[in-house]
Amino acid sequence: MSPVLAFMSPYFRRAALVMVGSFGSFACAGAAHAQAPNPSARSAGTESGFAVFQQRCMGCHGNSNVERAPSPAAIREMSPERIYEALTTGVMKGQGADLTDDQKRMTATFMSGRPLGSLKQGDAKDMPNACTSNPPFADPSASPAWNGWGVDVTNTRFQTAKAAGLTPALVPQLKLKWAFGYPNGLSAFGQPSVVSGRVFVGTDIGYIYSLDVKTGCVYWSYQTKGSVRNAVSVGPVQGRGNTKYGIFFGDAHANVYALDARDGHELWIDKVDDHFVARITAAPTYYGGRLFVPVSSSEEFTASTLDYPCCTSRGSVLALDASTGARIWKRYVVGEPQPTRKNSKGVQLYAPAGGSVWNSPTVDAKRHALYFGTGDAETEPAPSTTDAVMAVDIDTGKVRWVFQAQAGDAFLGGCNGPSKTENCPSENGPDLDIGNSPILRTLPGGKSVLVAATKDGRVIALDPDKKGAVVWHTNVAPSDPNVTGPNAFLARLGGIVWGGASDERALYYGLSRGGMVAVQLATGEKLWYTPLAKAGTRVNNSAATSALPGVAFVGGSDGKLHALSTDDGRVIWEYDTSRSFDTVNKVPARGGAISSIGPTIAGGMVFIGSGYAVTGSNSGNVLLAFGVE
Repeated sequence: MSPVLAFMSPYFRRAALVMVGSFGSFACAGAAHAQAPNPSARSAGTESGFAVFQQRCMGCHGNSNVERAPSPAAIREMSPERIYEALTTGVMKGQGADLTDDQKRMTATFMSGRPLGSLKQGDAKDMPNACTSNPPFADPSASPAWNGWGVDVTNTRFQTAKAAGLTPALVPQLKLKWAFGYPNGLSAFGQPSVVSGRVFVGTDIGYIYSLDVKTGCVYWSYQTKGSVRNAVSVGPVQGRGNTKYGIFFGDAHANVYALDARDGHELWIDKVDDHFVARITAAPTYYGGRLFVPVSSSEEFTASTLDYPCCTSRGSVLALDASTGARIWKRYVVGEPQPTRKNSKGVQLYAPAGGSVWNSPTVDAKRHALYFGTGDAETEPAPSTTDAVMAVDIDTGKVRWVFQAQAGDAFLGGCNGPSKTENCPSENGPDLDIGNSPILRTLPGGKSVLVAATKDGRVIALDPDKKGAVVWHTNVAPSDPNVTGPNAFLARLGGIVWGGASDERALYYGLSRGGMVAVQLATGEKLWYTPLAKAGTRVNNSAATSALPGVAFVGGSDGKLHALSTDDGRVIWEYDTSRSFDTVNKVPARGGAISSIGPTIAGGMVFIGSGYAVTGSNSGNVLLAFGVE
């Protein structure tokens, strides 16, 4: 999503950009030195390593006049160990001399797409909790499931009472059943999917795991080419031998994968975008034998540095054949970047760029349409398709209509105050990407509404039958310009990043300023608001909301998972995940912030990854499973 640095929400990118490290694999000797950051900022996001690459290394890497310097794309294919070694004892030792060890590790982690040491320790075959058998993969419709990001293709994030296996009376009885640790993990940012009695989850260490729902025993693991922060989608495939069902996901290098759901063997891989920082940060949506894949980018984090040829990445959505990986269509958010001018260092600049798609597309089977939110522009002028909701034809990708929530939002990291350069927009935008998946719902009278929300707190209902005409809009988190401090921009925006849940009556959103709000689906009327932080403290609750009849769940940057009554917003259960856990696979693990994903609910159990900290040090590496005793 622009949900900040990498299906780190762009909403939080600025906070993570305070971290600056260094990178260079072979030939970055001419790069200017950046100020070393506070080492304690490590967990604000490993993606900050790319900020350093842009600032310190693009003068050589990616410069055609420096023949011995590997291209950025080549460096992205290197292991974290190789990058770290180059900075500590290898040919880049001189350039890494003024960096803390933590800065070198974060740079190696982002550029490679996985933490140091993770490949050696992440394999399931070396774990003590292997499942004793691996039965055939059952029909997904035969048991409760939470498949993909939004539980359904309309992205309501609402689980029915039958599938949830929980009621408002049972939720207060939830207890921790098991915990699973990600070896050497730094951010538990993958939302688990539950299908056919198995949990599928992606990790920042570059492994996908298949676990048993009840015990957490591990069926298998699969090593990817980069970190996986999107939810896994499951669906039937054809013509793949004995394989009946596949699982689908993308990684930090814009690779999309299909694996056999039963044993994890590879069916196909497709690299869907060639830009060296393109990535898949939201879950592909499976529908009708096709995958609808969103593409985002890390380019805008600090593209202000004059050595960087700003800017050429652009968001897109692709349709792939789920059985073969064959490409059916690709729809870019903005037009193809063209040369504009050269900056004072002689580096060519380009436009347009931006429009990352940070959310899972929403399927409208009735209208044969696909809906998705788009991110801000990186260059001026900002196209009308940025900070928008786009509707495209599901068969061809042809644009049907566009609703733009924020015009003129050209944003680049590092373009505020004295750091502003010629690469920057003349006026740096507010960074108001629509990172949440649009929610498609039918009102009691049969009319449909498509609801999206913004990072400054606007909730907007659109009419899909009238080319996105506004049905209603409301602001649930007015900006507060009086808030000050290092993360003041978070409080001033105060709104919705990762998205909400909706039953037939209302929408439920966690807010970045803290707390949860309920909005009437038919009118946009605010029904209730519940603050969740203790008096005198500030907690970000912008993680995705999940719901079942009578209950809505949301996590927070303090690591607490809350369940609220949807009738009146009363808190009926909470659990503090910010601590150490004994794990079924004997991996040292702890929880931390829950700042992006929402809990997965199915079959009387609730699952959540804990430890994604986008603005602080509250990181973690654990998957938690709760049930009723």
